Amino acid sequence: MLRIMTVQIKKNEKGILLRNGSFERVLASGTHRLFSGFDSLRVETFALEQAAFAHSLADYLLTREPEVMAEHFVRVELAEHEAGLRSENGVLVEILPPATRRLYWKGLAEVDVDIVDLRAGAALPPALVARLAQSALRARPMAGLAGVALVEVPESACAVLTVDGQLQPLLPPGTHGFWKFGRALKHEIVELRLQAMEVSGQDIMTRDKVGLRVNLNAAWRYTDVLLAHRQLPKPAEHLYRELQFALRAAVGTRTLDELLENKTAIDETVGTHMAARLPAYGLQLESVGVKDIVLPGDMKAILTQVVQAEKQAQANVIRRREETAATRSLLNTAKVMEDNPVALRMKELETLERVAERIDKISVFGGLDQVLNGLVKMR
Repeated sequence: MLRIMTVQIKKNEKGILLRNGSFERVLASGTHRLFSGFDSLRVETFALEQAAFAHSLADYLLTREPEVMAEHFVRVELAEHEAGLRSENGVLVEILPPATRRLYWKGLAEVDVDIVDLRAGAALPPALVARLAQSALRARPMAGLAGVALVEVPESACAVLTVDGQLQPLLPPGTHGFWKFGRALKHEIVELRLQAMEVSGQDIMTRDKVGLRVNLNAAWRYTDVLLAHRQLPKPAEHLYRELQFALRAAVGTRTLDELLENKTAIDETVGTHMAARLPAYGLQLESVGVKDIVLPGDMKAILTQVVQAEKQAQANVIRRREETAATRSLLNTAKVMEDNPVALRMKELETLERVAERIDKISVFGGLDQVLNGLVKMR
């Protein structure tokens, strides 16, 4: 039986004609009249906006249809040591991993694939890094970004990079890119400015068995970043432990009274200890100081009592000194009045004046001498 099938392919599409399930040809845009006869025909259409040809026939076309490949597809076959940079109309849209086999339609977009040999090194060229950084700003993210590592280093820092466990040269400020395919990459941003560290809540016992809680503040910086990371897995943690050891040595070898009398002794001991230990690891301690020393509750009460007793004793001494001085002054005054009747008379008049200040009204009989004699007798 004669059968004819009409198929319409849009201008932004291409089609694949399957006869009895097998590939026959590619259909371009337009109207096609297909003779089927006794065969089963099926046409699959593909929008050219999606350049990638993801179909079960891809491997067949790659191996058995070279003419079809040359006319309708861009062919990509990457080795295990190669990566691909796919661009559409000059815009980078995808990073292809190694060992990729893929077809892209020729049509609306001009597809180009640049092949990169991964054996040349892990670092990406600066021009490619700039393109990748720019692609991150687009509305639609680029495919395949998981295959690269972009490292942004601030102005006041550097980056420590290891590739397959080997330490690489330091990365200066800026944006750097590296291939991750077939490599183990690790990076760490390292601050080059002065950094602060606090060693808090350290419970330490003094030489006279008094438990203290000490908080310490320190300022430090790197002097050689590569040296520090070659010898230490985590330099900051090593610095923290060394500060702990130095603090315990400074407090544990002194009594409570020594610490309270000279609080800078801890700072000096810790600074000396760290100056001898850190340079070999590329670290430097700029300053260190005890933030506070916290005493146990019972020890606070005892020290309060001791301070109160000391202050009370000092007050008693001052009081006795003043009483002695007053008694000596009275004695000297008495000696002067004993040998000088005029001075005695003046003292009597002064006493009368003080008495009169406290009396609202006074009646005098027998003259002023009688009043003075009466006062002397009252005494």
